[in-house]
This record gives sequence, C-alpha cells and structure tokens, in this order.
Amino acid sequence: MNNNVIIIGGGPAGLAAAGKLQDFGLDVVLVEKQPRIGGHLNKWYKVFPDFTDASEITANLTAGLGKTRILTNTNVTSIEGSAPNFLVTTSTGEKINASAILVSTGYKHFDATLKEEYGYGIYDNCITSVELDMMLKEKNVKTRDGKIPKKVAMIHCVGSRDEKVNNNYCSRVCCTNAIKVAIEIKEQNPDCQIFCLYMDIRVFGRGYEELYRTSQEAHGIQFLRGRLSEASEKTDSSLLLRLEDTLTAKPMRLSVDLMVLMVGMEGNSELASVADLKLGCDRFYATAHQQYSNNHSHREGIFLGGAATGPKAIMESITDGRSAAAEIASFVAKNQRIINNGQVPSLV
Repeated sequence: MNNNVIIIGGGPAGLAAAGKLQDFGLDVVLVEKQPRIGGHLNKWYKVFPDFTDASEITANLTAGLGKTRILTNTNVTSIEGSAPNFLVTTSTGEKINASAILVSTGYKHFDATLKEEYGYGIYDNCITSVELDMMLKEKNVKTRDGKIPKKVAMIHCVGSRDEKVNNNYCSRVCCTNAIKVAIEIKEQNPDCQIFCLYMDIRVFGRGYEELYRTSQEAHGIQFLRGRLSEASEKTDSSLLLRLEDTLTAKPMRLSVDLMVLMVGMEGNSELASVADLKLGCDRFYATAHQQYSNNHSHREGIFLGGAATGPKAIMESITDGRSAAAEIASFVAKNQRIINNGQVPSLV
C-alpha cells in the first residue's frame, strides 16, 4: 500500500483538499482537465457576501499545495482495482497507484439556449451571469454595440426549479450572486436602473440577508416577484420583457438595455461510468449517506467533495474539500494500521 491520494478536479474543493492532505503528510496527485487549476473561480470577479476577489481565494488555496503533483490538460480514463490499491490511468497514458481517490469535479452551468423564450444566443443583449462576471472583471459592462446600459434586468432561477428542463432543485447561490453582481454594476455605473425578477428570494447564509437589504437601501436595486414569460428584441436592440407580477397578479412589460440570465448549476457526471459512481435524483453524485457519510461515495476508497455532490457556494466547497481530506486521511491511516498489524503511522 502507498500513501498516494489522487484528486480529480482542481477547483476550490480539490485545492482545499490537496492542501489539507499535504498537512497530513500524504502524497497528492491533482488531475485537472483544464489548462490551469482554479475551476470556476478563474471566471469570477468577486465572491459574495464580502466581495473577496476570486483571484485572492485561488492564490490562497494554491499557496498551500506544497509538493502536490499537478497534472493539467489531463483526464482520468480508467480506475481499476479496489481500495487501497487503485490503478488510475490518465489521458496521457500514465498509470498511477493510489490508496484513495477524491472526485471534486464540480458542476456545469445550465445551457441557457434551452430556454428559447428568453432568446439567449438570438438576441444581442441577452447574456448569462458568467458573461456578466467577466465584464465586471474587466470593468466593461456594456451592450453589444458598446453602450453603457441604463436599465438591466437580472432573471433569477434560469435552469433551476424548472420542471420543463428537468431541474427541480434550487441552485442555492443564484439569488445571492444576482444581488452581488447587481451591486457591482451599480458601483461601476451608478446611474443604471437594475431590476431583479425572482420567484422567491433565497438568501440563507451568514451575511446574505444583510447583503439583500443593502442592495435595496443603499443601491436602489428593485425586486419584482414574477417569472419571465417571454422576451423580444426591439428595433434598437433593447429588449421587451413580458412577465406577471405574482404579488399583484397583474401582467407587466419592462424595457431594458441588457438582460442577464442567472444560470443555475447542473451535475458534472462525466466520471460516473469511469469511477462506477451513483447519481442522485438531481444528477449530481450520490453520497453513501446524506446525513453522516456526505464525503463517501458508494464505492469504498472513492470520496466526493465540493459541488460534485450538489450546488454549493465557494466557502462551502472549500470547507467540504477539507472535510473530505480528513475522511481520506482517516481511511488511509485505518488501512495502514491493518497492514502494519496495529501500528498507527504518523500523518503529521
């Protein structure tokens, strides 16, 4: 048996786990399919609720990697054997022995083109929340023709809580993220009017409710409870939105220069067959037990971390990654104790 742990996925959960496993004295190989580690953090400008720069979080997590071996532009193509003697083959043909594996492959963003009535990919000034964050990062929130928008609509729950696209679950972060980016738009463009069109406001975390109140009281962001039924493009490329205000039960029309679709999270299940993992009803990876084995998969020695098991905020993914690292360290120590006839090796 060796001390190798393979982490598949170099987002916040994978990075946090790698750093903690280094602290435990284990040898870590981090496999990331993208050209660089960081995951979705690389796309973000700032993170709610305290507006920490996303690059600061990545730098902090990367600083703790120590001697972690990092393989970028690499996929895992097969996992053979069983715990604690796995043989992992990568897309480069390399074979790596491992006593445990962590799957922290995160999530995918909902494909906004599936909501045809919103016009994403058709209307010039309909963008996703991912694209908006990149604009905010560059301090360049403008319409397609280069104008500073005077009115912006944020559409909540795009691809979440929606039976039509088979995503019945809440993505948990979209409401707070919409509030966060609305404030950022106002900070960069104080004269802009911002409308948040929501089903229900779900701001559950520490400091989230305060952020919601601040957005209204200090920044004048308007919240309209109503589901967008249709968007159409006007001759000047602005958008006409048709919705029902569900508080007054009256139809509404709203003209905006820019419409932002707050796209939800979907399960990234590409390793399900490779690692022989089960999926939950939401198509994220299923854990061994939802209450007390949240970092264990149904397959012994293969652990789960971060948004691979469901929508999570950045801070939750980091905490969950470190939790998975503790479970892995315990698992490795237990197997070493068995092999060493009761002698527990130091993991410090």
